[in-house]
Amino acid sequence: MKHLILVTSPPACGKTYISKQLAKALTNCVYLDKDTLIVLSKQIFKVAGEEYNRSSDFFQREIRDYEYYCVLDLAMEALDYNDTVLINAPFTDEIRDDAYLDSLRARLAEHGAELVVIWVNTRVEVCRERMIKRNSDRDTWKLEHWDEYIAGCNFNRPDNIKELIVFENSSEEEFDESIKRVVKQLRGE
Repeated sequence: MKHLILVTSPPACGKTYISKQLAKALTNCVYLDKDTLIVLSKQIFKVAGEEYNRSSDFFQREIRDYEYYCVLDLAMEALDYNDTVLINAPFTDEIRDDAYLDSLRARLAEHGAELVVIWVNTRVEVCRERMIKRNSDRDTWKLEHWDEYIAGCNFNRPDNIKELIVFENSSEEEFDESIKRVVKQLRGE
């Protein structure tokens, strides 16, 4: 059976590092990162004369969903040639939307694939420390407006996904335990 693995969580929970480690541990896994599309998004902000702010109404209205459409289209295409595709992306709204998930499952079924969702569970204060440490321009607004930003984030694991695997990632010890456990689950061991 083919699988589309979504590695999800709010920003700075460790999705990228975890996704890359999982992709390396799986046999012949196609790795896709929605952040690869940021170069295009930055150009859209520039051409539109908008401040680069991935938390803005402009981003939500004109860019966000199109990044998801693009990365999912790439994943569906990859599933025609490979058995395992992993997407590293927040999917913060989508994973809590049952109609969206049902539609995605139906689309995957057309490719002979099933959905697996990995939720990266990380404490909020650890995420803030990681944002500061990574020093990325995509986090500037978030850190400068932390209370406003964090009020719009949902750090609770979704409770509507039957295919959910939780990856604990607030410490090195949690990561070490989770990577072993999750790789075994994904390999069907």
